[in-house]
Amino acid sequence: MDLSIVILNYQTFELTKNTINSIFEYEYSFDYEILVVDNASGDDSLVRLKEYFGDKVNFIASKENNGFAAGNNQALKIANGKYILLLNSDTIVWEDTLENIYNYMEKHNDVGVSGCRVLLENGELDKACKRSFPNVKNSFFRLFHIPTSSRDNDYNLDNLPDDEIYEIDCLTGAFMFMRADALKDTGLLDETFFMYGEDIDLCFRVKKAGWKITYYGKSKITHLKGASSKKQKSKLIYEFYRAMYIYYKKHHADDSLFLVNWTVYFGITILCVLKLFLNLFKKKD
Repeated sequence: MDLSIVILNYQTFELTKNTINSIFEYEYSFDYEILVVDNASGDDSLVRLKEYFGDKVNFIASKENNGFAAGNNQALKIANGKYILLLNSDTIVWEDTLENIYNYMEKHNDVGVSGCRVLLENGELDKACKRSFPNVKNSFFRLFHIPTSSRDNDYNLDNLPDDEIYEIDCLTGAFMFMRADALKDTGLLDETFFMYGEDIDLCFRVKKAGWKITYYGKSKITHLKGASSKKQKSKLIYEFYRAMYIYYKKHHADDSLFLVNWTVYFGITILCVLKLFLNLFKKKD
């Protein structure tokens, strides 16, 4: 098997259906399988997806929802592909995107993971698709919207072109085209993360293992995350800041002074509380 495509479904029948159809719409020079993990949706989306796609898609039903990482890991454990694509259920794959990145990975054996240009529904770039690893300095610049022309201090890499190919630190979990050998070297997604941060953590481990990570800006997908409500669920806000804490503690705390660690943890806590408070006053769409 050349490519295993892993998609996590959670109560998103229409979105997941459209994502899979955007893959089936095109012909490919390689063979592939689609693995859909239903993360204990509790609605009829899994039944409807099975009825719609039949045996063209392999389905895995989770007994409980333990988060994005845990759900995807169920498919990663049985994926047969030389390459594995983590693909969000709210994406649309453009023509030639999979073909182009597959061919690129075939020619560049030192690349462990490749991403693509990710566009939001309004056509703007999803900046999470090409990032530096977060650290105290670039996080400070980002938090206070301080412009910088230095790649070392630019978390979102705004200074780099959107439509070219180059090595970066971190991709978005919405589209991660991984070499199976690289995943073997790093291990599966860290299930300590519930639904944020696991992509950054995986990229960090991939680079630490000696593999390159590439942004392939000549090919695209559309990510429909902009369609969500402006008013977020408190659980999602909490998990976002919890992921910050987990990532920092895992990769930076041991090399930092106690005072620095205390300041970072305190800052994360204050930001989380402030965000939860402000979210109370936002109206649902």
